[in-house]
This record gives sequence, structure tokens and C-alpha cells, in this order.
Amino acid sequence: MIPRFVRGVSNSLRWTLKDVPPRCTMVRLCSQLTGTSEGKHLSAKSTDDMPVTDMANPFEKEKPKCILCKYDVTPNYKNVKLLSQFVSPFTGRVYGRHITRLCKAKQNLVEREILKSRNCGLMPYYFKQPYLMKDPKLFDPENPLRPHRF
Repeated sequence: MIPRFVRGVSNSLRWTLKDVPPRCTMVRLCSQLTGTSEGKHLSAKSTDDMPVTDMANPFEKEKPKCILCKYDVTPNYKNVKLLSQFVSPFTGRVYGRHITRLCKAKQNLVEREILKSRNCGLMPYYFKQPYLMKDPKLFDPENPLRPHRF
């Protein structure tokens, strides 16, 4: 026997309270449609189809690390060769974060260590020492993250 709500289905599917069948009829009808026995609930089958919640986002970009954090380097005022790479060779200015791509903590530490090194007389204030001009580049000052004045 076909239940009342299936017989009277129209395109608009207007249901009233009297057309809703009892729960036992719904379970029987659903079990016939899905091929499960009447005793099994549909909730167990539908949980296999649910999205995974504990999986990491596959589309999330990897967070970039600064080069000093990446290799676990702590700048020191006595390491002039490292500190001179964060200083402009022509003006003596310390490059900003948008050029060096350092994190905020390491950028502040580099600036403090450069100041200490200059006060101790290990680093010049204006020009880079000639023997340090051929050091490998840690970053490209001509290609900053955002444009700058100079």
C-alpha cells in the first residue's frame, strides 16, 4: 500500500499536518528506499558521509618564516658579517622589515645589535666595509614586499 503523502504529491509539494505519516511509516519507507532493514537507524549510515572536521585546511598557505627564525640564528653584536647584511652599503641605514622580511622580534633584535656593534666600534656608521661587500645576499633590497621611498 502506498502512503497518502506519496499518492497526493504535486509539483508544489504542499504538505499539511494531516498528510505527514507517523514515524513507523517513515522508517519503513526510508528503509525500502535505501535498502536497509527496518531496525537500523539512518543516522549511523549518514555519519560516514559527514565532512572530516579535524583535518587541516589543504588550501591554507604555509606561513612564511623569517630567515633567522628558520635557521634558529640569534644575532650578536660581535657577528659583524651577519649584521652588515641588514645595513645599506651606501647610506649605512638599517633596512626595514618590508625589505629584510624578518619577524618583528628579530628585526628589533638586529637593530639593537647593530647599534651595540656601532657603539663598540666594530661596525662603521655610514659605509659598509669593503671586504663585506661580496657577502651572499640574505634578501633582495631591490624587491621589497611593499614599495618604499628610497
